[in-house]
Amino acid sequence: MKNLKKGFLTAASALLLCMLLAPITALAAEEGAALPSMYATFWALVPPIVAIVLALITKEVYSSLFVGILVGGLFYSGFSFEGTFTHIFNDGFVAVLSDSYNVGILIFLVILGAMVSLMNRAGGSAAFGHFAKQKIKSRAGAQLATVALGVLIFIDDYFNCLTVGSVMKPVTDEHKVSRAKLAYLIDATAAPVCIIAPISSWAAAVSGFVEGEDGFSIFIRAIPYNYYALLTIVMMIAIILLNIDFGPMRTHEENALKGDLFTSGAVSSSEEEKPETAKGKVIDLVIPIITLIICCVIGMIYTGGFFDGENFITAFSNSDASVGLALGSIFAMIITIIIYLCRRVLSFTECMECLPAGFKAMVPAILILTFAWTLKAMTDSLGAAEFVANAMQHSAGSLMNFLPAIIFLVGCFLAFSTGTSWGTFGILIPIVVAVFANSNPQLMIISISACMAGAVCGDHCSPISDTTIMASAGAQCNHVNHVTTQLPYALIAAAVSFVTYIIAGFTQNAWISLPIGIVLMLAVLIIIKNFTQAKDA
Repeated sequence: MKNLKKGFLTAASALLLCMLLAPITALAAEEGAALPSMYATFWALVPPIVAIVLALITKEVYSSLFVGILVGGLFYSGFSFEGTFTHIFNDGFVAVLSDSYNVGILIFLVILGAMVSLMNRAGGSAAFGHFAKQKIKSRAGAQLATVALGVLIFIDDYFNCLTVGSVMKPVTDEHKVSRAKLAYLIDATAAPVCIIAPISSWAAAVSGFVEGEDGFSIFIRAIPYNYYALLTIVMMIAIILLNIDFGPMRTHEENALKGDLFTSGAVSSSEEEKPETAKGKVIDLVIPIITLIICCVIGMIYTGGFFDGENFITAFSNSDASVGLALGSIFAMIITIIIYLCRRVLSFTECMECLPAGFKAMVPAILILTFAWTLKAMTDSLGAAEFVANAMQHSAGSLMNFLPAIIFLVGCFLAFSTGTSWGTFGILIPIVVAVFANSNPQLMIISISACMAGAVCGDHCSPISDTTIMASAGAQCNHVNHVTTQLPYALIAAAVSFVTYIIAGFTQNAWISLPIGIVLMLAVLIIIKNFTQAKDA
């Protein structure tokens, strides 16, 4: 009750601030411009900032996102009651739920939820957990296995989040790894791995934004300079092997060792499913997962024209991840049901019962995604992208050697505020190409990497990022818990990456700056470990 009152007070304060700003907006709106008066100004970034701050303060994500959406609607309409709600529902909720790409992702989420429910009910997850208990003897081993699987599933971040979570939950639960730590490991092997994988939906997106250049070649050359992604992987391995935990994550891990994997006590609805059958074997999890991977890959290359004569790389680059994943997951679910029926592990009625159960488990993720997409629509309508693009173009000529580090920070802030990596690529990469293409091609490569790294970093930190939401869903972890425990880890990686980009701007050599960044990262982690040990002593 106390938290609820605190949330209402904070939300009321935000609305009061908006009302105080109304006269400023009304005066500007009298000019009769077609665009809102706050278009392409700093005010365009206020709605997501309000939502993020409220979520971190109140620990309640739904109302926080809605307040952010409401602020965006007020700013857009000039504080008109009718205009605000018309914009929110017509251009917000209805528009994002009518978008074919978003619908494909929601279908993929629901089907993945159903497949997880099927695997749990068939006993495959429990059997895999018992098998892994015999093979994986330590908490560090369970976490390293999670990282390894996350690196192997590099095709798409959504697919990565949900698949790794489904497979590794029984293993990490057995070794008392907190769900917050599992969510971090999933999130840190999703976008950071996809952004350095040449064959991934992310590589295809980045290549498409590099106009007038060989996008795929530039993506390959940029990999050694993608410091946030590379240093995040180094950091994960180091904190596992050196047993380093700090910030709120430390509390979650200590509680997990005592038996409380969730800390908040919030157990996902999928934990309340009917008990699984005793007939389940390891193959009842392994075969559906392998089938899912194969079907999703086929689905993605199908949408890219592979069966119309395109080669594999081109088909993957041209693929529609939303449609491909939805098609692939539907076929994988059908095959899984047929296998279970043939093996007599589940009856047809039991299989059908898993469909609504899986949907129910994904409802929190679907709600948060819908709110996050609507908030992004509000931000887009206020011209946040144009504001950042203009700011970057005006500052591009000065501090040339520091520009990769500056671009990294701008990418972080923009992706954190809007919750989108791909949108950040689309804004910043064309600007970088225009500035450096004819003057300093090497600095262009470094700066494009800084765009990608900053976008992934901001996406990794943001509570309204779809990848962050998917990681919470994959681990069945409370979303705010995931955000608050992951943030200190992401900020450490971001700080070391920022310093490394300053070095790279002057050396313009990956084989000098990258080793320095790795050494700096390890040094910072050892200092943190010594500090926490001294504090406990």
